[in-house]
Amino acid sequence: MNESNRLLLSGDEAIALAARHAGVALGAGYPGTPSTEIHERFSELGGHAQWSPNEKVALEVAIG
Repeated sequence: MNESNRLLLSGDEAIALAARHAGVALGAGYPGTPSTEIHERFSELGGHAQWSPNEKVALEVAIG
């Protein structure tokens, strides 16, 4: 990787970017968790972020 391709990212931003690069289209989560920033950045990068009221509902959304 050359200098022009480098990005300075937080860990949350790096996870969201890696998910989008890997083809992940849906992120299911719930507000107030340590992953909230990942979910927000994932949405900004074009992924569909589905907020749920709790863990159980988020899992159900992810499973389909």
